[in-house]
Amino acid sequence: MQYLMSGFTRVFACVTALLVAFAVHAEIPAPVASRLAAAGLPEDSLGFVVLDAATGKEVLAHRPGASMQPASTLKVLTAAVALERLGPAWTGRTELVTAAPLEEGVLKGDLVLRGGADPDVGWTEFRRMLVAARTQGIREVAGDFILDLGLFSPARLDEGVPAFDETPEFRYNLIPDALMLGSYLLGLELAADGKAVSATIETPLEGVRLDNGLVLSERKCADWEDGWKLPALERRNGEIVVKLSGDFPKDCTASTRLNLLDRVEYADRLFRALWKELGGTFRGTTRVSFAPGGRTIAQHRSRLLGEMVRDVNKRSDNPVTRMLYLTLGTTDLLPPGGTTAERAERIVRDWLGEKGIDDAGLVLDNGSGLSRKERIRPATLAAVLREARSSPWFPEYLSALPIAGIDGGVRRRLDRSPAAKKSRLKTGTLRDTSALAGYVVDTGGTTLVFVAMINHPKATGSVARPILDALVDHVARLRTAR
Repeated sequence: MQYLMSGFTRVFACVTALLVAFAVHAEIPAPVASRLAAAGLPEDSLGFVVLDAATGKEVLAHRPGASMQPASTLKVLTAAVALERLGPAWTGRTELVTAAPLEEGVLKGDLVLRGGADPDVGWTEFRRMLVAARTQGIREVAGDFILDLGLFSPARLDEGVPAFDETPEFRYNLIPDALMLGSYLLGLELAADGKAVSATIETPLEGVRLDNGLVLSERKCADWEDGWKLPALERRNGEIVVKLSGDFPKDCTASTRLNLLDRVEYADRLFRALWKELGGTFRGTTRVSFAPGGRTIAQHRSRLLGEMVRDVNKRSDNPVTRMLYLTLGTTDLLPPGGTTAERAERIVRDWLGEKGIDDAGLVLDNGSGLSRKERIRPATLAAVLREARSSPWFPEYLSALPIAGIDGGVRRRLDRSPAAKKSRLKTGTLRDTSALAGYVVDTGGTTLVFVAMINHPKATGSVARPILDALVDHVARLRTAR
């Protein structure tokens, strides 16, 4: 009887300990709960998990298994998989090639610009490639100018896709292809004194000019985009007139790059302008076509992936992230078949399975978080961050995450918290979503994996960010027992 009572006591004690532990883990810290209540957000709008990075022990959690919209915090998953599957020394490549003979300065056929997932080839890099073509004796291109986008399937994912939000002209909304020549963006320089606003097109595009209708305002220079209106395009006798409207602050200068032209027309007008400047002749057309083979005239290579992941997480660059995600689908890690995006998703899920991470609740779209579809559980993203620490490329991965109070999306956040300068956190913001994911160091020097997401119609940035920052601050003030 005494043995049975002793066994019962032990079982009861274990069950009680588990219940207490669950209650502690499920509890939202008081500073966070009070901010949630003040913002009118329900507790089930928040999901978070905090783990000891070394042991995996759960320190805090609330709805860690809920499948939630992560916004740009999903980029930490894409970056981790890209570093391991492509390697930190991977580079994208853009090639200028031809299969046509050259006779007395005339290229008797097509000139091909082949895309190889290189996000760094701007118009100045393209100009250098054309200089190489002129140096090799090409004066006239008798054929067409071909854009080879065949690395990705389908070649153009932007066609027929509705705008993601109300500002399709800005770069973050750009849907990549395998070429991304200058990101197909029109560079614009704006300046205002106390009398007028001046505007200049920086990108050399043949037959494209401005009709500047911007007026002066008393708006702060930092808020100049708030007075911006979507530019209109008007075609006049073969020219494209970009009509600017809205207001611009006095005594302000700004630079922006706009997604206004169809990418084939952009490439055509860019090529014509640069080739003419270099003394070349071209009377053909510009078109998209798969053009295998040929001899290389010039090429451009991107930065190393180990450097590029800083764009992914510090700058939260959506086009670069989406291009890297699609690039995963071009590898030979899978047998042939399927679209590039489908293959990329399979690569990511296989990586998770290889690491023993459950992918339940994961919905992938483009790998950047700029999506209304993508979902992931806080616990899954936390497992990714913990697993990344075991990668040989963790130094590259860690250095790409923003430092609290210093740079990236958290440069103006947590500067008065013990998390400042010690914690690295990727931000995520969409309409109805705000999130943070990364590593927080507590007062005892223990590195903790931190993932938190708020999904709710009221979760605007100004409302949700102070709540998430309060949670980070609470975690940074802990002294985790091991």
